[in-house]
Amino acid sequence: MSQAIITLTTDFGHKGPFVGIMKGVILSRLPAATIVDLTHEVQAHWPAEAGFWLAHSYRNFPTGTVHVAVVDPSVGTERDILGCELDGHIFLAPDNGILSDVIGSRTNTPCYRLNEAMLKSLNPGKISATFHGRDVFAPLAAEIASGRIGVSAMGSATHDIVPSLVERPEQLGSRLQGTIVAVDSFGNLISNVSHNELNKLNRPVINCSGRNLLLQDTYGRSQPGELLALINSFGMLEIARAEGDAAQFLSLGLGAPISITER
Repeated sequence: MSQAIITLTTDFGHKGPFVGIMKGVILSRLPAATIVDLTHEVQAHWPAEAGFWLAHSYRNFPTGTVHVAVVDPSVGTERDILGCELDGHIFLAPDNGILSDVIGSRTNTPCYRLNEAMLKSLNPGKISATFHGRDVFAPLAAEIASGRIGVSAMGSATHDIVPSLVERPEQLGSRLQGTIVAVDSFGNLISNVSHNELNKLNRPVINCSGRNLLLQDTYGRSQPGELLALINSFGMLEIARAEGDAAQFLSLGLGAPISITER
């Protein structure tokens, strides 16, 4: 192949060799692979954040990229491993809601459940019950990225996958209710409310932790220490603190509610 790009999204962090080992397995099978760390700082055991980052990042990569997401609190159990092809990209993840965010409303997109025969054909050796990133996802990603197998060869097709653990934004009368789904390294609280949903409201007021905020266009429009709401570079509603940490200041994190009303 002229290029073989694989992205990795995990909750492994960088303490220990886990990410490096996954890369080593991929490169052993596909030395020409380009491996991109999307993020390894997903909140541990919280697939919804991995799905959010993946859904809002994959379009920045060339078509044909294989995206691997391993946030897998049920690793080693009977949960399925899914492969899905969408917009010319391939996604591999446990069936725990990660790919629900990627697929979104395009529910006619088939996913494929990895079966035992295909897994054995990868010759993965002894499979650990606690490190499928190394023993299943890395070999599978390398074989698909190389073109030696297609995602549809993984197993039977399905449209029945586990939904995201986070409810989609909901209109409740005149109020739009959303959820904080990610917190970045600046402490910005990123919600699952999109600018398209926000644009349906006339002069929206954002309520977060009992504080009413008006939309700004960027962080520098507020004084240092002030809280603000804005549409971020992913097109999503975000709560920030100018030159500060909104998550720490408000003592909020993943799963916190956010609501929007009209003035």
